[in-house]
Amino acid sequence: MTDLRFLEAIPGGDELAAGSAAAKSDEALDAYSRVVTRVVDHLLPSVASLRVWKRTRAERRAEGSGSGVAISKDGFVLTSAHVVHGTDGGSATFVDGEELGLDVVGADPLSDMAVVRATGADLAAAQLGDVSRLRVGQLVVAIGNPLGFNGSVTAGVVSALGRSFPTRSGSVTRVVENVIQTDAALHPGNSGGALADASGHVVGINTAVVGPGIGQGLGLAVPINAATRRIIAALISEGRVRRAYLGIAGGPRPLPPRLAAETGRDAGIEVVEVVEGSPAQLGGLRSEDLILQIDGSNIGTMDDLQRLMDARTIDRATAVTIYRGGRTLTLDVTPSELPG
Repeated sequence: MTDLRFLEAIPGGDELAAGSAAAKSDEALDAYSRVVTRVVDHLLPSVASLRVWKRTRAERRAEGSGSGVAISKDGFVLTSAHVVHGTDGGSATFVDGEELGLDVVGADPLSDMAVVRATGADLAAAQLGDVSRLRVGQLVVAIGNPLGFNGSVTAGVVSALGRSFPTRSGSVTRVVENVIQTDAALHPGNSGGALADASGHVVGINTAVVGPGIGQGLGLAVPINAATRRIIAALISEGRVRRAYLGIAGGPRPLPPRLAAETGRDAGIEVVEVVEGSPAQLGGLRSEDLILQIDGSNIGTMDDLQRLMDARTIDRATAVTIYRGGRTLTLDVTPSELPG
C-alpha cells in the first residue's frame, strides 16, 4: 500500500498523492457501484409499475399508480395498501414491457400492506429478507416507479431503525412499528416498491415520503419481519388480517424501583383509558393499571402488545398480569375481534 505522507514529502509527490487518492476514490466508487448494480440486476425484473382503477357503469377509470414487488412465480405481488385503496383491479407492467391484469387479493390498511395477483404470470419472484439484520448506516437500494418512470433506482443508507407512523382504518388507529427510515430519494409512485439490502433481499416496502417537498427529507418503509410475514400470509390465504382487541389506550411507563428489582425489567404499559364496554373493561382493567405480562409474555411497549393481539387471541381467555396499588394481580380478559 502506498504511503501518501511519503509521497507528499518528495518533489512532485503531492500530485502523485492526489492521483493515488483519486484512484482509491475511483476504486471505492466502483465497489459501491458494483453492489448497487448487482442488486438492480437481481431485483429489477421483480418490480412492477401498478395502475389501478375503479369500475364504473360505463368504463374502467384509472384512479392511481404505484409500485409492487413480485413475491411468487404464480403471480402474487406485494404493494402498499394505500396504492390499491378503493380499487377492484388494474394492471402490472414489468421492466420487460409485459403488462398483466391484476386483481386485489387483500389489503390491510393498519399495516399499509396489500397483496395483488397478476393474471397469467410466470414472475421473477423477489426474496424477502429480515429487517432485524439491518444496521444504521447500511447501504439500501430503492426500486420503484416514481412519477411514472418505470424501473427507477435510488440508493442511500439506513438513517434510523425503530421509527413508527400511525395508520387508520375507519375509526381504528394503529401504529406501524419498527419502520425503516432511509435517505434514498423517494417520490410519488415509489409506494409499494422494494427497499433492498446489498444482497438483493427485500427488507422493506416503501410507503411514504416526508419532508417539505417532493423527494426531500426522508423516506419510510414498512419492514419485512416475522410480524409482516404473518400479515402477508393472512392476506394471501384469507384476503384480510384478523386482530384481537382489548380496548385500551396506553403507553410505556418505567416500573417502580422495587418492582423493577423484583422482575428484572424496566418498563410496562400504563393504561391511560379503558373503552366503555370493551373486553378490557369487562375483564376488570382500569386506568392507571400497569400491564406487565400477557399470557406470560413480558409487555414493555405498545409494539409488544400489538404483536400479541393477533387472530390466535380472539375470543380466548387471556391472563393479563398488572401492577395496581402496590400489588401484582392477574386478570382473565377475553379479547374480541377488532372490527374493520
